[in-house]
Amino acid sequence: MTPPETPDSTPANPRRRIVEAAVELLEKGGPDAVSTRAVAAAAGMQPPAIYRLFGDKDGLLEAVAEHGYAQFLESKRAQLDPDPKDPVEDLRRAWDTVVEFGISRPELFALMNRAGGRAAAGAHRAGLEILHGRVRRLAAGGWLRVDERLAAQIIQATGQGTVITWHATPPDQRDPALLTSMRETMIAAVTRAEPAVPAAESGPAAAARALRAGLPDGSGALSAAEQHLLREWLTRLAGDTDTPPA
Repeated sequence: MTPPETPDSTPANPRRRIVEAAVELLEKGGPDAVSTRAVAAAAGMQPPAIYRLFGDKDGLLEAVAEHGYAQFLESKRAQLDPDPKDPVEDLRRAWDTVVEFGISRPELFALMNRAGGRAAAGAHRAGLEILHGRVRRLAAGGWLRVDERLAAQIIQATGQGTVITWHATPPDQRDPALLTSMRETMIAAVTRAEPAVPAAESGPAAAARALRAGLPDGSGALSAAEQHLLREWLTRLAGDTDTPPA
């Protein structure tokens, strides 16, 4: 026998329809696109329904943030292993999940971080409990190089900072290597595990980067054309895909 649907799980539920319409508008056009009139039209309802169910636009946005947290927590709980064989690898996967959510759903992620309602705060605490559980398992296994509170703060800061930096970077300049590098920087700062990417390299590539960084800006023994050519050669030796600005 099929269990009865809860009031909030049915597609016909007006509150859910409005929230899902608001989420879609938010992700397509940002906060400015989430007007009561636009949301009501997208949900196939009249604007007074929004005021009746949410009070005002701020109440609606709070409900959207709550919806986002619910989806976010669902994804975190889906991969939750109470006794992982490798707690460091478990932390890597969890960090990747957070960053992927923030990168793929930037407007919702930003709204969630700004939300201050009771429900959003409760969901935030639930997420922190999952994080602190992972940190405790690392500590119990002797993996931590810092105390648990600092470890949790570093994990949060690197995840949120990476998402913010990614979206602040022009799309044509985004490098996926940033995500791996930041994750492994976090792993090195928090745990005693070996990083999954090589340490800083030496040899011609590293020397080329160092020399390129030390080139004078528009003055010195080289002409502008010579500097441009030398910078191009050094970039090739360094193996970088993009030439840094002169």
